[in-house]
This record gives sequence, structure tokens and C-alpha cells, in this order.
Amino acid sequence: MTPRDVIIRNLELRDPERIGMSFSAGRMRDFCSGGMGPSATWTQKRWTEGEMEFNDDEWGNVWYRIEGMSAKGEIFEPALKDWAMLKDYQLPDLAHPARYQKMRQTLAQQPDHYRLGGLGGFPFAICRYLRKMEVYFEDLILERDNIDLLHEKVTILLEQVMERLAEAGADGVFFCEDWGIQDRLLISPPMWRDIFKPIYRRLCAKAHSLNLHVLMHSCGYNWDILDDLAEVGVNAFQFDQPGLYGLERLAEKLQSRKVCLFAPVDIQKVLPTGDRALIEAEAERMVRLFGAQHGGLIAKNYGDLHGIGVQPEWDQWAYDTFLRCRNLPAS
Repeated sequence: MTPRDVIIRNLELRDPERIGMSFSAGRMRDFCSGGMGPSATWTQKRWTEGEMEFNDDEWGNVWYRIEGMSAKGEIFEPALKDWAMLKDYQLPDLAHPARYQKMRQTLAQQPDHYRLGGLGGFPFAICRYLRKMEVYFEDLILERDNIDLLHEKVTILLEQVMERLAEAGADGVFFCEDWGIQDRLLISPPMWRDIFKPIYRRLCAKAHSLNLHVLMHSCGYNWDILDDLAEVGVNAFQFDQPGLYGLERLAEKLQSRKVCLFAPVDIQKVLPTGDRALIEAEAERMVRLFGAQHGGLIAKNYGDLHGIGVQPEWDQWAYDTFLRCRNLPAS
């Protein structure tokens, strides 16, 4: 099997010969990806005032952070300070075909690898910044008509971006949308199902119509909507804290719903311990629980080891174990 075949069969739980691997620093990686080209209508502005550094983004938001501290910061001024601005609001040119020319070339160079395209998020991840997080949560209750209109505008744009990604040769689309805190969702499950589930269904259906898998990153505890996400068509959950759910319980859920786990060894409870025996045992357990029946595991590294207090050597222990245990029994 090519790396592409391995990933597809794990995403679809169709008896791959091994788990998928997505590791940086010259290690085994079954994926290739290409970034979107620059906008022809926007150039980022960056400036400092005292100890604060400011920058804008393509959506029109202004961010700020203490200079030299966090990588991204927080919203200082949202693009839509007032709902009266929505009528004339111009979305970024994310779907302009010229922005995908280099991506098309990059993906074409690695036809044996699984080609992954990226979205900036689904509407929740995008719109919460356009209004500022705390205001957006109020809007979900108090400004439903405006929220629905904003979501519609962003959803249409994301559908167009998916079309460009498919044209560029992508096999799947990856997006980040953090829905959970440590023990629950950010909003109630009924509200999620009312407002967001139809959007997820629509966007996943669009992706599948273009022969794209849907891979979703989400931090926190999303248990209450896992069935909903599987139902609407999410093919893989990229969880950095799979231990938050209990591995056995999560494996039973995902295997029964035919959804793949895309994850490192847990970055909260396991990897930061520096306990080699624990880290290696957890990696081996993940292969057994999520991959050994019909596939359904893509192992990865976490991209910011320093940020979670993990030494590279500890990460390497996990990688070496995944590598050693990667082959799956024939069905």
C-alpha cells in the first residue's frame, strides 16, 4: 500500500496494513500538504504601541499580544463591531483560484502521499472572532437572525474553498474548531444541534460530494456531540487529549461509528509525565484499541512540545513505539 492508501483505509476503517503516521522532523509521514497563496487584496499590517504588538488578519479583525509572548494573542477589535456593518461586509478572497496554483503544484509532486488541504475553521471558529468571543456567545441567543446570516455568508465561502482544494488535488480537508473545555461543551448540546449541526451536515456533504474526507481538530471534551459529528460525516477526530474521554470508551464509540482517531499520545495526562514506560504503553494501547480490528488510527506528534513542557526525547519514545507496533494483523 502507498502512504495514501494507508490513510484512506484508516479513515474509512477498511483493513489497512498498518496505522497511519504523521510525524515531523524527518520521521514517517503519510501526508503532504500545500499552503494557500497570498491574497491579492490584503497585506497584513503589524505595529507596536508600548509593550503591545498589534496585527490585522484577512477577515478584518485586529489582534494584540504582549510583544514576544503568545504566538497569536487575543482579539482587540473585531471586524464586525456592530451588526449594521454586516450588510456591506466583504469576506476575504480565500476562494480565488490564483491562490491555489502553488498548492496544485506541490500536491502533484507527491501522488503517493495523502494530500491534505486546510480550512481556517468552520463558521464557529471564524465568526466568534468576527464579533469577539464573549459578544458572539450573547449573539447566539439575542441576535439569531444576524448570526444565521453571518454563518450563511461564511458557509458559502467555505464551500467555495473546498471546491478550490479539490481542484488542487486534495484528498481531504482539515479544520480546527475547539468546542470543549475540560469537562463539557462551550454551549449546550441542544443549542449546538439547533444552530451548528445543520451547518456541519451541509459542509461535510459538500466535502464528500467533492471526494474529500473531513478531518476535524477539536480541543476539550466533545463527548456529547460525537455521535452527531459522526452522523453528519466527520471522518476523523484530531484529538490531542484522547485520554480525556477514556481510551476504551472512546475506541468503542469511534469504532462503532467508523470514525478514525488522529492523535498523539495524550498531551495532558501522559506525554508531559516523562515516564517512558507509561508513554510507550499508552502508544501501544492506542494501536490495539483504535487500529487492530479494521484500522482507524493515525498517530502523530504534537507540534509545540516546549509549550506543554515535553522533552523531544519523550516524544521520540512515543514515535518509536508507534513505529514498532504500526503493522496491523490481516483481517
